[in-house]
Amino acid sequence: MRAYVIQRLILAGFLALGAGTVVFFLIQLAPGDVVLAALGDAGGLTPEQVAVKRQELGLDRPLVVQYFEWLGRVVRGDLGVSFVNGRPIARDLSLNFPRTLELVAVALALGLVLGIPAGVTSAVHQNRWPDYLLTGGSLLAVSIPSFVSGTLLLLVFGLQLRWLPVSGFSSFADDPWLHLRLLVLPGCTLGLFMAAIVARMTRSTVLEVKQTDFIRTARSKGLPERAVLYGHMLKNALIPVVTLTGIEVGSLLGGTVIIELVFTWPGVSTLLITAANRRDYPVVQAVVLVIAAAFVLVNLLVDILNAYLDPRIRYGRGG
Repeated sequence: MRAYVIQRLILAGFLALGAGTVVFFLIQLAPGDVVLAALGDAGGLTPEQVAVKRQELGLDRPLVVQYFEWLGRVVRGDLGVSFVNGRPIARDLSLNFPRTLELVAVALALGLVLGIPAGVTSAVHQNRWPDYLLTGGSLLAVSIPSFVSGTLLLLVFGLQLRWLPVSGFSSFADDPWLHLRLLVLPGCTLGLFMAAIVARMTRSTVLEVKQTDFIRTARSKGLPERAVLYGHMLKNALIPVVTLTGIEVGSLLGGTVIIELVFTWPGVSTLLITAANRRDYPVVQAVVLVIAAAFVLVNLLVDILNAYLDPRIRYGRGG
């Protein structure tokens, strides 16, 4: 297992660098001039001023040279500085990335706490009214786009009932209660979608495991249905659910753009969109690099958890 984890960590580094490399070259095709964005004034600039700024940012050198300079900094752990504001990118990421992680954590918690019991209940009561109710509800939740469900929650609980603040951000250190209240609506928007996906997968896998020989053997031994369900069936049924959850968490890390915009939550997606609009190439590259690395690490954790849930899985030599 240790050798497998080391191999996956090395692979994670290469995959993250690969994603960063693709973005590095693709972003050069984006319209607009980063120098004009950095200077903040597209009019009244002399060619000499533009040339000086271009040289200062290192954009006068060949693209291949710029790439290897960027790669060398990344290998040393230096994400560079913003072209627009001159701040270290690591500083902005250290502020914005944990905020996105908060949203993902709330969505993950709600998805598992609501989704797994809903899926199990639906499977146990197959083709009866609880199954129809839960299946229909999960299908509805999956079908509604997140920006629509987020807007509806905002209108109902923020504007009509006034139970929660509509949008904005307050750090936990400044006002813990306000921070948690501001986190509820965006977290629930993502969490309901996550719960619907988990519920559908859980129902499907529980129904599949119910038909296996070892479940019939457990029942033939006279074990109570609850012991069969939680001691044998659910553990095996959760393996695909864990895999799906890992994929969805990775997607959420880079897919919270709409939610962060609707609720003005200053996370990593907001940082990425702002940098792209300003042609701030180093920030875009750094954000993609961090998200890619996080995605690979999440999938590594999923593989390790699957090995724990399924004793047939062994990582190491020949595995």
